Amino acid sequence: MASRASTERSSSSAAAPARNDLPGDPNCPHCQGVGYLRHDVSPGHPDFGKLEICVCRRATVTDGVRERLFAMSHLDELKELTFEKFKLRGRKGLGDMQARSIEQAFNQARHYSQNLNGWLLLQGGYGCGKTHLAAAIANFAVSMGVPTLFLTVPDLLDALRFAYGSEDTTFEERFDQIRNARLLVLDDFGTQNATGWAQEKLFQIINYRYINKLSTVITTNLTLDEIEARIRSRLSDPELVSLVRMSAPDYRRPMEDTSHPELSSLDLLSSKTFGTFEERIGEKLAAEEMKSLQKAIKVSHAFSEKPKGWLVFEGTYGCGKTHLAAAIANYRAGLGDPPLFVMVPDLLDHLRAAFSPNSGTSYDRRFDEVRTASLLILDDLGAQSATPWAREKLHQLLNYRYNAELPTVITLAKENLDQGLVDERIITRMLDERICEYLEIKAPAYQGKGKRRLVRK
Repeated sequence: MASRASTERSSSSAAAPARNDLPGDPNCPHCQGVGYLRHDVSPGHPDFGKLEICVCRRATVTDGVRERLFAMSHLDELKELTFEKFKLRGRKGLGDMQARSIEQAFNQARHYSQNLNGWLLLQGGYGCGKTHLAAAIANFAVSMGVPTLFLTVPDLLDALRFAYGSEDTTFEERFDQIRNARLLVLDDFGTQNATGWAQEKLFQIINYRYINKLSTVITTNLTLDEIEARIRSRLSDPELVSLVRMSAPDYRRPMEDTSHPELSSLDLLSSKTFGTFEERIGEKLAAEEMKSLQKAIKVSHAFSEKPKGWLVFEGTYGCGKTHLAAAIANYRAGLGDPPLFVMVPDLLDHLRAAFSPNSGTSYDRRFDEVRTASLLILDDLGAQSATPWAREKLHQLLNYRYNAELPTVITLAKENLDQGLVDERIITRMLDERICEYLEIKAPAYQGKGKRRLVRK
């Protein structure tokens, strides 16, 4: 026996989708428009949790429509990409936070496939599993009889261009098939050729589906700020669009961290951990020097467990501040939440490189990736070239993170601070005790075991 499937629908009429967004017939006495039935059996029964297509759905759409959309989709090439074959916790050895990101995305995608309520935007780097989940939604929808069109955005635009010279269909017919598909899945949004014609056609399709609240899934590796303003405004509507961010690295290249592989200096400091940090007991440091070092170690441990606010290490060259900053970074990376660790001069070089004609990434994107990093660790602030451009970029970067209260670690040499190489506007933010803990490490440069401590005269 089958009972009407339940769906989680908002009590707010403004947030509820239009009735024509439902997979089935809104007047159906069996499913009331949901389009499928769930077997009313107890847990443990072979049919528990399984869905059955309602008769109203079979009656409302012709087989010809389904076949045409399926043929355009090339879903037969993606038939292996199902929910059952998705690796729920990602690749072996993935950190907990990244694994949770994948699992949450899987759960949201599966839930979406069963109600097709609103839009789903899957955002993440290459190889994180976006396409697999989008194809799994499409394959499930097809199995339930929902007319589904799955296309990469470049293929969608090609399908429209080819229709101009086609003998089988007109451009208008092809355009109407795409924008009116019951479920439209657009994969790899942002990889298309951004011509004026392409932008306009995409906007027309997305705007039509937005107005009519037609079920739509979009995958992209772009941030919202990088998407054309008119489309971005539609994708930013929280009443229609559910945004799912996936932070996992490329599944096809598991040894690479896709967060900031070309920028991060952390791979060079992999040995700098809390376990390898020496507390310098045998160096006969002055009480004040030892106390400042021990406090820095204690605070670093606590911050690495739960990054919050800002943490600033100030001290002479070689006192251990970079080691502690790298230890925080390596600890977070071990939890599957790799931060962006970068020396300030390297950061500025990275931003300048975006102005090169050969750069594959825009300056705006590079700058946004850094300023919005979940945890940013800036090593050796003040060592950069003190040009007006460098000062302004660093101020913009840190002012944004200050206002947003994003977790940030900064190291700076006392010598650079004394010489006025750190912008006063940044110093005032670092001294704000509401969000920043400022630690002055008074210990001298580490000389190593068995070495005599140098004393300056």
